[in-house]
Amino acid sequence: MKSINIIQLARKKLARRKISENMVSEALLKPDQIIKSHSERDIAQKKYMLGDKEYLLRVVYEEYEREYVVITAYLTSQISRYWEEK
Repeated sequence: MKSINIIQLARKKLARRKISENMVSEALLKPDQIIKSHSERDIAQKKYMLGDKEYLLRVVYEEYEREYVVITAYLTSQISRYWEEK
């Protein structure tokens, strides 16, 4: 199994945004959807119910042979803006 490396800047953003590393790991290992970003990085997306509202966790990462490198992650309530229907 690949390791998950969260860069220092991403750790700071996660703390400020109150996103747990467990949520980031879950989104990477069991994503609801993976899409390509404009910069050719991958984005793992996972829906979460927080309180009585649904949010989309978007984890921007780069994938290497032995690890995932997390660049940033954030929650959004604008699910339809980012969700790609197949």
